[in-house]
Amino acid sequence: MSDLNLQPNIPGADDFYAGLLAAHDGLSKEDSDALNARLLLVLANHIGDRAVLDNAIAVAKASA
Repeated sequence: MSDLNLQPNIPGADDFYAGLLAAHDGLSKEDSDALNARLLLVLANHIGDRAVLDNAIAVAKASA
């Protein structure tokens, strides 16, 4: 299993979060969910490492 960095690791995290919220501004729940799905797939493709992605899914599911 590949290691995930679960520590804060985004420079300007508050600005990133604000931008993420702004991207959802005015969207319906359905459109917001679709945006999240597209964003997840873009980032998963960028990561490109199946072991890392499987580990991320397991971590996210365990914290639900």
